[in-house]
Amino acid sequence: MVISFATLFFLLMVFQSNYAGANRSEKESRNPKRKVIIFHAGSLTIPFKAVEQDFERKNPEIDIQLEPSGSQKAARKINDLKKPCDIMASADYRIIDKLLIPEYALWNVRFAYNQMVLCYTDSSRYSEEVSKDNWYRILRKKNVVWGYANPKLDPCGYRALMVIQLAEVYYKTPGLYAQLISNFSNTNIRPKSVELISLLKSGNMDYAWEYRSVALQHDLKFIVLPDEINLGNYEYDNYYGKAFVDVPGKKPGATLRIRGKSITYGITLIKDAPNKDDAIFFLSYL
Repeated sequence: MVISFATLFFLLMVFQSNYAGANRSEKESRNPKRKVIIFHAGSLTIPFKAVEQDFERKNPEIDIQLEPSGSQKAARKINDLKKPCDIMASADYRIIDKLLIPEYALWNVRFAYNQMVLCYTDSSRYSEEVSKDNWYRILRKKNVVWGYANPKLDPCGYRALMVIQLAEVYYKTPGLYAQLISNFSNTNIRPKSVELISLLKSGNMDYAWEYRSVALQHDLKFIVLPDEINLGNYEYDNYYGKAFVDVPGKKPGATLRIRGKSITYGITLIKDAPNKDDAIFFLSYL
């Protein structure tokens, strides 16, 4: 169930007032450090780290434990591996809907937006000539090394493939997707998109698909793509829906078809969260 941020905010404020009056008054009798376990998308690492530091400074009795990964992998750790978790934040809110609700979570709040970009550095081959009009021709060159995240583990990976599918239509270049993928080396795939950044900066990769927020956080150069293909404008959702990628489903051997849609993050509280009270308190702060 997707609920509005305003509704969640109201419910959390009610809880927070009760929490402050009850649980907070008992903190002297509790262990000196309590914890909140958060599985989250790799693209949220830097902003969540900043939130963690500020929250712990104001609430030193609580230890926020962040565990970044691809969003599908985060969900798998909950529904397959049964690892303890309080909060899960996904780079695609639909991962929570399709892999966690209703067995492991009851609601899902959309809380952030993004868009896809193609990142590079000054040392990237053809860096002086690459643009929003010719990037796909650059990637077709045999001496160019480019990469994306594993689409089975990280939404940024299947979104990279969707961008290329949409580009085939937008640039009127039949066969573009098949050509790029057939010439692509799987050794340039990483479990989560942020792991590609070190390859870019070391010069071992020329181009990598990332979210715009991640590119800005790491001071990377990037190509701003047209709205028709960057998955960043909800007004093009019907057009984005022409692209799709099949990924592993909820059960072993099952397949889940993900269609293109504007990039929207989601966050939820896990039903059997081992530290539920403090997790809800953190959500009210967030």
